[in-house]
Amino acid sequence: MDYLEKLIALRIDNDLSQSTVGKIINKSQQGYDHIEKRRAKLAIEDFKKLCEFYQVSADELLGLKR
Repeated sequence: MDYLEKLIALRIDNDLSQSTVGKIINKSQQGYDHIEKRRAKLAIEDFKKLCEFYQVSADELLGLKR
């Protein structure tokens, strides 16, 4: 599972809409949908905001082992 799949799972597990998550990173629902569907790139700043929001480490989302 890659980081986008993990972000999608986190969104669904937390019963959040794409619109709600999009607002966290200042994107519309459509803009966030494009990220989830890989039509647009997720900026590193936005990735950091989502890590903070979900309270998970970037390493965990990226599948990095220490």
